Amino acid sequence: ALLLCDAGPRAMKMLRFRSPSISSLAQEVRCTVRLLDDSEIACSIQRDTKGQFLLDHVCNHYSLLEKDYFGIRYVDPEKQRHWLDPSKPVVKQMKCQQPYTMCFRVKFYPQEPIKIKEELTRYLLYLQLKRDVYHGRLLCPFADAAYLGACIVQAELGDYDPEEHPADYISDFKLFPKQSLKLERKIMEIHQNELRGQCPALAELNLLQRAHTLDTYGVDPHPCKDFTGSTAFLGFTARGFVVFQGNKRIQLLKW
Repeated sequence: ALLLCDAGPRAMKMLRFRSPSISSLAQEVRCTVRLLDDSEIACSIQRDTKGQFLLDHVCNHYSLLEKDYFGIRYVDPEKQRHWLDPSKPVVKQMKCQQPYTMCFRVKFYPQEPIKIKEELTRYLLYLQLKRDVYHGRLLCPFADAAYLGACIVQAELGDYDPEEHPADYISDFKLFPKQSLKLERKIMEIHQNELRGQCPALAELNLLQRAHTLDTYGVDPHPCKDFTGSTAFLGFTARGFVVFQGNKRIQLLKW
């Protein structure tokens, strides 16, 4: 995998978007942007700085060319998540107290990841999908979950080595919200056999290829109750409005 940070995972990279004068110091706003690898960028912006300017600087931090897939997300005081509007000033959108905290995330999931041109873009999409798996947004059947988990282990650990890896090495990876022993054993089986010999970039690409076939790919599911009182999930995709029960799509209303 690509090394995208100058220091450790929680390293703070300081950016100053404008050289401040004494009169402008009072106009500065402190904010932190959390990246997909959990590192952070701390920065000062002006009160009239628009969202696009902040997004461009984060993309420049990565030297990212394919910017259109990404956005910056923030959480309001009611714990609701929103995308930062690139055409409006940051300060006018944020309802919380300073310093502001935002997250750099994939906003538009490509329907065919194989067509992504830049390896860096694929890597960032891989990091986003890894987060989606961990936080339970990418719902999937057992077999798919095991394969995705094995791809993550192969990308980050490499080939299984019995002299280096203990019998329960999969349990060191927190891959899913609920990670059973049965699932860990299946992940181990796929990792040790099917994915052996794959470099990190190939394992990451295989995860993208499998993930994009799943019904919940690119969906941010919101829990609700159906007419029987059973739990269901609502979400939006590039194809339309979707309803899920468990990990199965039960309805698609196309745009």
